[in-house]
Amino acid sequence: MPFNDRVVVLAYDGLCTFEFGCAVEVFALPRPEFGADWYRCAVASLEPGPLRAQGGIRVMADGGAELLRDAGTIIIPGWRGVEEPVPEALCAALREAHGKGARILSLCSGAFVLAAAGLLEGRRATTHWRYFPALAARYPGLTLVPDVLYVDEGSVLTAAGSAAGLDLCLHLIRRDFGAQKANAVARRLVIPPQRQGGQAQFVERPVPPARGGGSLLAPLLDRVRGSLMEEWDIARMASTAALSPRGLHRHFRATLGQSPGAWLLAERVAQARALLEAGRPVQLVTEACGFGSALAMRQQFKAAVGVTPSAYRARFSLSP
Repeated sequence: MPFNDRVVVLAYDGLCTFEFGCAVEVFALPRPEFGADWYRCAVASLEPGPLRAQGGIRVMADGGAELLRDAGTIIIPGWRGVEEPVPEALCAALREAHGKGARILSLCSGAFVLAAAGLLEGRRATTHWRYFPALAARYPGLTLVPDVLYVDEGSVLTAAGSAAGLDLCLHLIRRDFGAQKANAVARRLVIPPQRQGGQAQFVERPVPPARGGGSLLAPLLDRVRGSLMEEWDIARMASTAALSPRGLHRHFRATLGQSPGAWLLAERVAQARALLEAGRPVQLVTEACGFGSALAMRQQFKAAVGVTPSAYRARFSLSP
């Protein structure tokens, strides 16, 4: 079946302006550099307009339920309030569209709409950390994943806080069109081309400033990123940061929301992806990123990304 490139962004009275703007910026902005091989975007609403959006803005939709029925992808940009009921007509329209093969993405509090429609049952999902307790309490049977940027369940995808919606949109572009176009869109947005979905949403508290000012970890992070090919065990990282191993763990958890080992692996995988997308041989990438052996890289890369390094290079390489 041919790819359905029609993206429909839902609008509603009380529209979340930032999340709506993210979806429009990514999918509706003209991109002549991509030619015809790109999305077609429209705005749909099941409510009469003009619709009020946060900040005193008024929005007119392009159409109604007929756009949802023909969509390949539907984006729910937040919801007007976690206590606000979701109309059954909207739930039914989303169930019908999903049943016909449409993918449905929620940004931030838009997960409440998907939950009301029954589209999160049997699937993992996330939302903004602020709304997590309310979503879990209202739908106790759901499998909710805390403290991640987004969750991709194939035809149903959910993003956490507002900016995480951009990460999910870029992730979808990468799925549909590959790394080159996703990176081009990210450059135009002036944001990182990819943040892993499992990255923490936020950190509990900042790292205490060092005596000369600045973060205790910043020099260590810069040094490790510049020499990933070297061996970096916990003892060496702690010594470089002038911390004890326990202190290193504590500062990593507080600042980055993960352990030193998890951060180091994520950095190696991110560098490996960049090199593979540039067409570098797998063995060179293994050495440059400090995986130790091709087998170790294959196992760790596949666990993090879902495909082997060779398969990733074949799919996403920017080189002929």
